[in-house]
This record gives sequence, structure tokens and C-alpha cells, in this order.
Amino acid sequence: MRILIVEDEAKLAEALKKGLELKGYTVDWLDDSEKARTRILLYREEYDLILLDLMLPGIDGATICKEVRAEGVTTPIIILTARDETEQKVNLLNLGADDYIAKPFSFDEVVARMNAVMRRPSETLPTTLKVRDIELDPGKHTVTKSGEPVALTLKEFSLLEFFMRHPNEALKREQVLDHVWSFDFPAFSNVLDVHMKNLRKKLDDYANADPLFETIRGIGYRLNG
Repeated sequence: MRILIVEDEAKLAEALKKGLELKGYTVDWLDDSEKARTRILLYREEYDLILLDLMLPGIDGATICKEVRAEGVTTPIIILTARDETEQKVNLLNLGADDYIAKPFSFDEVVARMNAVMRRPSETLPTTLKVRDIELDPGKHTVTKSGEPVALTLKEFSLLEFFMRHPNEALKREQVLDHVWSFDFPAFSNVLDVHMKNLRKKLDDYANADPLFETIRGIGYRLNG
């Protein structure tokens, strides 16, 4: 899952980024409101959730939320706010925010709110993802094959989740790298190939004529359902 943090308090943003990355999320951080609005509009399909500070210099979070919703962006947005008044909460929800968290907050609360928002039935996929005999539970961070648990690294889990959210699609290398690694990760790196090789060892049934993961020459990879 890929998260965008828009927050001008560096200490808070860095703590959130580090904590979420330790849980296996891919996280981008911006402290500039103009750049954030542009990033959200241009790369709306790249993010699974946005943590957006309300009191940003320049364009505030409420305005960004209102404008990107008006442009058809449906990515879940959680507002981070130091204001806890009922009227402010209602206003944020009416502008298109999916939830809000009043500062100061605990990291565990942020993760719980994120999980709750991602479980809501809008355009999101079911809580548990299933392809063939493989099941992945993003909330519990577990993977099973034919009912047996499979141990994956954080990056392997993120890769598998991304593929399972796009079964039978030929995904470009750049598309996968952008979603699972940082935004500026070099596309020429072979790190993706190494992780895909490891996933195949753990999940593919080599006796099956129809492989789970397929290399699409000149493009990237596909997870066959």
C-alpha cells in the first residue's frame, strides 16, 4: 500500500513516515502544499491513501481536499488537524475528507484510522484478497497458500498485494516500482527482478503449466488469476 503524507512539521512527518515504512507501507512525504496538490492530481492512481495536514502554509488542507475532490480524485483522505471543534469536523467531512485525526495523536491511532478507512466499501477491493489458492489479508498482514501460512518480507508482501489488486493485468516495471518503492526509485534497478524471483519460489506451482507470475517481455509482470 502506498501512502502520501502532506505535512509541514518535519519531525511529525518523519516519525509517521518511518513508522509506516516499518509496517511495510511505501510512503512519500511532501511539505509543500502546491506540490502536493499537483502530485495528487497527476498521480491519483498511485496512492491508496493520503494523510493531509489541515494547517499548511499557502494552500490549506481543506482547500486541497475540496479541489481534488472536485477534479474527481477518489483516493481516501484523512485530515490531520490541531482543531477539534465539532463544526470544523463536520466541515472537513463535507469537503470530502474520509476521516480526521486531532493532534496530538498516537501512531497506533493513525494506523487504526487508516485501516478503518480502507475497509469502507467504496471503490476499494474486499478486505481479504484471493487469487487461485492464495489469500492475502492486508489488515492482519498474512498470506496463505492452500490454507498454509507463507512467510514474506515486507517488500514481498507489498508486491504481492499490489499484484493481487490488479490480477490479470500486465503491470509495467515503472508502475510497480513507483507503487512499492519510493517515488524516485531508479527504474533500471534489478531489485524488482530479485523480489519477483523470491515470490515465485514461495508461491508459484512449477508443476502447473499456467504460472502464477508471468514475465511480459519489454513491459513487466502479470499475476495470472
